[in-house]
Amino acid sequence: MSVVGDEQPARHYETVDLYRDGAVAKIVLNRPQRMNAWSDGLSEDLLTVLREVEHDSDVRAVLLTGAGKAFCSGADLKEGADEAVAGQLDTYKVLTRWYHPIVTTIRQLPKPVVTAVNGPAAGAGLSLALAGDLVVATESAYFVLAFVGIGLVPDGGASLFVPSRVGFARAAEMAMLGEPVSAAKAVDWGLINFVWPDTEFAAKAEGLAQRLADGPTLSYAGSKRELNHWLYDRMDAHLEVEASLQRELAKSADFIEGVTAFLEKRPPKYTGK
Repeated sequence: MSVVGDEQPARHYETVDLYRDGAVAKIVLNRPQRMNAWSDGLSEDLLTVLREVEHDSDVRAVLLTGAGKAFCSGADLKEGADEAVAGQLDTYKVLTRWYHPIVTTIRQLPKPVVTAVNGPAAGAGLSLALAGDLVVATESAYFVLAFVGIGLVPDGGASLFVPSRVGFARAAEMAMLGEPVSAAKAVDWGLINFVWPDTEFAAKAEGLAQRLADGPTLSYAGSKRELNHWLYDRMDAHLEVEASLQRELAKSADFIEGVTAFLEKRPPKYTGK
């Protein structure tokens, strides 16, 4: 379910909608037919909207969620399938042009961001969810570092956000095994903040965003700066490491096999090359 009900968006883009409720800005990823998978179009729209709310002094809290049954299922593999199977997908360009500016904008936004995970948050979708300050989820939601399933490594900040929340052991488990983590387990691990019944999720998520919008905005901004300084002071350098590793792996035989198997809906047969 989506956090947004029947109200009309203040801004409508091809893949993202922006809603306004007083000092709360609600951003909705709107590619439900593709489980809100990242595409170049969604990336461009999302970055545009984030920069709009960043510079809008009337916005004092941001709520980010997905339309339909998913929060975000990660990169849209079908969009770059031909380049991927040919070993020519420029993952470095995609990450540095779109993903990095988006997650750094969220982290540096001088107002609180609540990511409301209304369904699966996979791959880069998990990176996006964990870029938020407070992460809430429906009971039916789950989280998965799906990169290993196609022979890649976590990117979009995932290899920074996950261990900063749950520690090395659980981060390594998520990255290397690629198994889904339920919303209940995610709360227990400290990966997210709250989990609520699906039927109560919309009201509770909006209530949390409104509470923040009514609060001391400068205090929240200061807390973000402190946390960023302690945990993410080298974020730009780390994102560069992620992108460089991903560029190497995007040319590997295992990545090509992983994407091919995904498109052919069969288990991959990796060779370690």
